[in-house]
Amino acid sequence: MNKFAAVATAALAASAAVAVPGTINQKRGDITWQRGSKTYALSYKQGNMTAQQEIPLNSVQSLDVDKPANYDKLVAMVDGGQGAGAIAGLTQIVQTYRMLVWDKPAARYLVEAYISANNYQKAYDAAQSIISEDKAAAFTGPLAPAYWKALLGLGKNVQLENCLNKAATSGDRASSAAALVMRGDLLLATKGDGQDICRKALIDSYLRVVLMYTDEPCRSVRSEAMIKAADCFHKLSMISREEKMRAQATPL
Repeated sequence: MNKFAAVATAALAASAAVAVPGTINQKRGDITWQRGSKTYALSYKQGNMTAQQEIPLNSVQSLDVDKPANYDKLVAMVDGGQGAGAIAGLTQIVQTYRMLVWDKPAARYLVEAYISANNYQKAYDAAQSIISEDKAAAFTGPLAPAYWKALLGLGKNVQLENCLNKAATSGDRASSAAALVMRGDLLLATKGDGQDICRKALIDSYLRVVLMYTDEPCRSVRSEAMIKAADCFHKLSMISREEKMRAQATPL
C-alpha cells in the first residue's frame, strides 16, 4: 500500500457516523445521514427536552450544514501544492459529511490532491465513493470536473464522454461550461497538440466557454477556459492574443 492510500485508509477507519450541526427543512439541530434507510436523523431541542426526528431523503426540502472547521485550511493546502498533506483530513470530511452538503466539495479537493500526486486510480476511487450513492455527482456539481480529470488520466474515455453528454443537458450552466472545457482537454489528450488540433480545441471548446458563459456561476470555469485558450494561442504562435487572454483571466 502506498503512503497516500495508507493515510486515506487510516482516516476512513478512524471516522464514524457522527451528527453534525445544521438545518434541515428549516429546523436546526444535529443531523446524521443514515445510509441504510436513506433517511436523515435530526436531534433538536424542544423546550427542556431533546427531540428526535427521521426525515426520508425524498422529503428533504432544504438542507444547510455548518462548514467543517478545517475545510478552508485543507482546500488552501491543495491549492498551494500541498495536497498530500490534506488527504487524510479531506478523506475524513468526505466520510463524516456523507450526504451532508460538504462531502462533494471535499471529495473534489481530495480527487485533486490525488491527481497532483499522479495517483489517478486513487482519485477515481475517491470520487466513486460519492458517485456510488449519488449518480448525478458524476456529471453535475463540484465533484464532477475533478472526476472527469481522473477518468481522462485513466483513459476511461467512453465513461468520460457519457458524463460530458449528461453534463451538457443537465441544466446546470457551470457543469455545461466545465464539460466544454473538458472536451477540449480530451481532444488534446487523445489527438495530440498539433496546430490543427489546438485550433479545433480553441474554437469548439475554450473560446465557446469564454464567449457564452459570462454569468457569475461560471466565473471560475471561464477563467480556466481563458488560460487554456491562451495556451492554445501560444502553440499557434498568436502571442498578442495569448497575452490578451491571460490578462483577462481571473486568477483561479
